[in-house]
Amino acid sequence: MTTAAGPATPPVVASPAGAAERHRGVRRLLTAGLVAVFLARCLSAGLPTDRVVLLGWVLAVLAAQSVGRGWAALGRLLVDWVPLMALLLLYDLSRGMADGLGIPVHVTEPAAVDRWLGDGVLPTVWLQQHWGAAWWAAVASLVYASHFVVTPVVLAVLWLRDRARWTGYVRLVLALSAAGLLTYVLYPAAPPWLAAKDGVIDHVDRISSSGWAVLGLPKAGAVLHSSQGQVNAVAAVPSLHTAFAVLTCLVLLPLARHLWQRAALVTYALLMPVVLVWSGEHYVVDTLLGALYAGLVWALVPRLAPLYTRRSRTAVAAS
Repeated sequence: MTTAAGPATPPVVASPAGAAERHRGVRRLLTAGLVAVFLARCLSAGLPTDRVVLLGWVLAVLAAQSVGRGWAALGRLLVDWVPLMALLLLYDLSRGMADGLGIPVHVTEPAAVDRWLGDGVLPTVWLQQHWGAAWWAAVASLVYASHFVVTPVVLAVLWLRDRARWTGYVRLVLALSAAGLLTYVLYPAAPPWLAAKDGVIDHVDRISSSGWAVLGLPKAGAVLHSSQGQVNAVAAVPSLHTAFAVLTCLVLLPLARHLWQRAALVTYALLMPVVLVWSGEHYVVDTLLGALYAGLVWALVPRLAPLYTRRSRTAVAAS
């Protein structure tokens, strides 16, 4: 007697979400290990200031976060981040060469503007003469160094949580970098510490790294000081340290859910220019221009991007 066979049971296929859930512990372990290695390296050898090196660490963490999500996730990571790293590397190389084009360096004009803003007194000179507490030096060094870390971290978090918002932030970062680079080429300007060396202003020290010794990490300060000597010394206008601090505030404020988060973002954007002026890295006018550049990029780039997209689609349709 023959028994009719029932319908074949389909093989059980693990869903991508299920596979990703099973690898959650592995992702956390790998990410924690990478963060621990990075922090140990910072404590032993100093914070790396090379943007490509920092983005390389970010890429490693994001690759760890892609474990268990399939090859498509890793491919999307490379497609998104490798071009961005290449563009930022091109910016860094161009920034380093911007002072070799033969354009005269402006030394007296920024100092004159700051004297006018300070009613005859240079704010940098006054701050260094009246404010030198050890705790402040430590805070100032941390705030100054945060410039090299904050933007890569924000990029990484946005990429993981909201790729559309990440794309918008990438546009802002690249636009702000390009605007700064163009100004460095057209208007090379000496910062206060360099103007003081030339005798244009009263004595000013470059003390943005002085707080690392207070924190018991003198090697970190030495590494940062060494890296400062390898970049364009006359790329002072505008202050991109200020510009990116303000841009970070503008980008994250709409996402902040708590009052303390909004207060921290605003405090960071206000504290950065104070640190820069006190440490001899920038004049007040440099920081004001940096904030202005950030505001203009924030206001204009989101409006230009849809216009560019519409024009590109129209051109493709016409062809």
